[in-house]
Order: sequence, then C-alpha cells, then structure tokens
Amino acid sequence: MGSLRDGHSEMAHSTASSVRAPNAVEETFPLTQRPSGASVNPPHISVTASKPPKKPLGWLAKFRRAVTLMAKPSTPIGKAPTVWRSIQAIVFASWLNVLLIFIPISWAMNFALPDQHTLTFVFAFLAIIPLAKLLAFATDELSLRVGQTLAGLLNATLGNAVELIVSIIALAKCQLTIVQSSLVGSILSNLLLVLGMCFFAGGLRFSEQGFGQSAVQLNSSLLTISVIALLLPGAFHMALQGQPEYDESSTDYNILKTSHGVAIILLFIYASYLVFQLFSHKALYDDDNEDMQKTKDYRGDNPFRLHRMRRNIMEGETVSSPSSVHEGEPAMTLHRPADTNPDMEPGTHSSVETEAEQPLMSLAVCLWLLVVVTTLVAVTAEFLVDSIDGLTSSGSINKEFVGVILLPIVGNAAEHVTAVTVSVKDKLTLSLGVAVGSSIQIALFVIPFIVTLGWIMNKPLTLLFDPLESIVLFLSVLTVNYVVQDGKSNWLEGMILMCLYMILVVTFWYYPGTQGIFPDC
Repeated sequence: MGSLRDGHSEMAHSTASSVRAPNAVEETFPLTQRPSGASVNPPHISVTASKPPKKPLGWLAKFRRAVTLMAKPSTPIGKAPTVWRSIQAIVFASWLNVLLIFIPISWAMNFALPDQHTLTFVFAFLAIIPLAKLLAFATDELSLRVGQTLAGLLNATLGNAVELIVSIIALAKCQLTIVQSSLVGSILSNLLLVLGMCFFAGGLRFSEQGFGQSAVQLNSSLLTISVIALLLPGAFHMALQGQPEYDESSTDYNILKTSHGVAIILLFIYASYLVFQLFSHKALYDDDNEDMQKTKDYRGDNPFRLHRMRRNIMEGETVSSPSSVHEGEPAMTLHRPADTNPDMEPGTHSSVETEAEQPLMSLAVCLWLLVVVTTLVAVTAEFLVDSIDGLTSSGSINKEFVGVILLPIVGNAAEHVTAVTVSVKDKLTLSLGVAVGSSIQIALFVIPFIVTLGWIMNKPLTLLFDPLESIVLFLSVLTVNYVVQDGKSNWLEGMILMCLYMILVVTFWYYPGTQGIFPDC
C-alpha cells in the first residue's frame, strides 16, 4: 500500500509539472487560445532545431553521387535476354556481319601469301568494317544502361578504339607518317563526313533540327585549341628556316621536346573537359537544357516524301509522321499517347519517351563481345599496317591517301552508323556527342597520348604534321564552327560538309606528301 501511494504521488507530481510546463516557456513559445471544449494538452515543442546541422558531403561522396546519377538510364530498362538470345542478336545485328568471312581470309592471306600486299590490305580493310559495327552494337547496348551524357562519351571512346589500336601498331612499327595522317584523317572524317551525314539525314525528315548552342560552341573552342597546338610546331620550324644560325638537328630536337610538353598540356585540357562535361556542367549537355533549340517540321508536305503513316507496334496505335503536324494548318488524325502533352506547340517535336527500352544482349555477353572484337581488331589491324608499304610501293596510291582517307573510313564506321541512325530519330545531341565529341577526343586525348607513348617507347613522334594536313584541319574546324554557331541544322549544311570532304578526297589522291623531320626511327 505504501508503494501504491508513492506511485500515485509521483504521477500527481509529474502531471502537475506537465501542466506547469507551458508557463515556464510562455515568453519564448506563445500559445494560441484553445476552444473551451478542447482538452488541455501540453504543446508539442519541436526539438529538431537542437540537433546538430548535417555535415556537407565530402568530395568522395559527391563523386560517388555524380557517378550514380550518370549511370542511371534516362528510360526504364526491360529484362535482359538470355545468353542464347544475346548470341542470336549478335549474329543478326547487321548485314555487315557477312563481311566477317574476310577475317580468316585476311589472316590466311597474310601467312600464306605474304607478298600479296594489295590483297591482304583489301581483305583486312573489309574485315575491320564489321568488327567496328559490332563494336558500335555493343556500345549501344551499354549506352542503354547509362545516362545520355555518359552514353555519348561511351560511344566516342569505344568508337575511337580502332584508331587507337591502329596508331599504336603503326607507332611500334615506326610508321610515323601513317600515325599522323590517320589521326588527322579521323578528325576530318568525323567533322565533315559523319557530321555532314547526320545533318543531311536528319534534314530529310525535319525542316530544322536544334541542339545546345553553348555546348557546341565550347566544343568548337576546344577543337580550335587543339588545331593551334598542331600549327605551332610548324610555325616554329618555318620561322627558323633561312636564319644564319639555323641548325636542322637542334631545331628538330627542340620541336620534339616542344611536342612532349604540349602533349602533356593537351591531356590536362582533356581531363578538365571530362570534369566539365560529366560533373560540373553536365546539365549543359542534356536534351532538356533551356539553351536547346527547337526541332521544327516541314510546313505542308515533306518534299522528300518521308511523311508516310507508320504503325507503332508497341502501342498498337497509328501515329502520323511529325511532318504531318505543322504550324498554322490542321493536323491529320493523330492518336496521342495518354501522357503526351496536348498543348505542345505545332511545328516542334517532342522527345518524351515512356516505353521501357528492351536490351538485345545481357550485360555479361555485351562485355565479352567488346573484349573479343577488340582482340580481333588488334590482330587484323596489324596485318593491315604491315601491308601498307607493299601497297604504296607500286606508286598507284600514296601513303597520304591511305592514312587520311582510307584508314579513317574503317575506324569511323562505328561512329558513322550510330550518329546517322540517332539523328534521324531527332537525337541530334547524341549525334554531336559522337561526331564532334569523337573529334575532340582524338585531338585532345589520342594524339597527345600517342606522342607521349612514343616518348616512352623512344619513338620520335612530334606534333609537326604535314603542312597541307594542318591547313586543311584548320579550315575544316573553321567551317564547322560557322555551320553550328546558330544551334540549328538542315540538310543543306550537311551537304556542304560532305562536299567539302569530297574535295579533300580529290586533293589527297594527287598529293604525294612530304617527308617528316624524323623519317627513320
């Protein structure tokens, strides 16, 4: 009983203290007047303010968060297929797989008939084309599982694997002219041929295609910097010629040292560009950026007759082509999906995607495909490089044409197919990321990396390129800068770029080339 009384007294004491509690904090926390019928309860005083503030995320946490956001796909991903379905998708990926038969033929030709350099070059040339297409196919499957910015970088990186492999093999065999001409030709092929085909193919379907103006202008600035880095050694060499104290051996040695220093600076610029694109300003490269220009359809009927009705198998609805909806005119009967914005401005194209992307390969098969294809490219490219000297010794074709025109066509097959395909789907941002981004990567990463690798391997590879190659590269970058400065494209601009590339093809067919300052390793 005593304990029971003690318990009642403690409860009374606690109740009295709880009732008196509001008076103790009345000046600090004023209470609102309650209705007479309401029960008197003590006010709930939040104590969250007394908790210590959250510490800001460290650089490692921010890095992990940025990587997680970049790796998140923009659209939902469906269930991955089985291994057998993945192999079937690889076999029937493209009709170019028929050319895979030239892989064993080129290998057999290299070992059985080593003197037939022309046949070895042709068969190896044809064998690398389907390998580059399979490389692009595997890259597209990986791109489905990441964001669009990282997908563009991934396409450009793996698309340049062929050029990088060919350059390393040619460098090891002291084919310095082939190394320099093939890298310059890759930039020209991406800027003029691939980008021109993207603008032309997209212009056949849309009147104008828009893209981010700020991002493209930044890419043009980076290309200009890389071209300046390639022009300075040539100016260095020409400025000292004819001087009384001119010494050819010491000048060549100084140009080699200058090239090594400039290559390190270019690599630093490329690393800064990656941080800018993937972390600090990645929103600048998104499709929903406010700087993005609108894509417009043709007024009236499409003059290229690409406005036919198409059946959407996934939705089971009939959808008209974007060219049938134009400004100021009534549209054809159009069954919109439920989530499509009905207030969308006529004459513009909406890129809203709600359907889940269905991958054609599992992730494991995709990675194995990348490894196998890269190995086959490396072996076949070695046979290709070995046959160049025998091919050009007859005089019917010169090394400049082989390096600037032929080799980049093989290496850029992946970028060409990928960029043109997505440009027709009004994904011009991804096309620019592949074409222009690939050119930036070659100019700011592959070229200085090869120069640095030659420094390590004791190969005298410099940034002193052929004078005609340097001038053509400068004029091409200048032309592309004028074409993309308004943030819009059409089929005529694509035609201009393609015709300029054909002019270069004719020029380098008759250009014999010059001997470098270090002809022999």
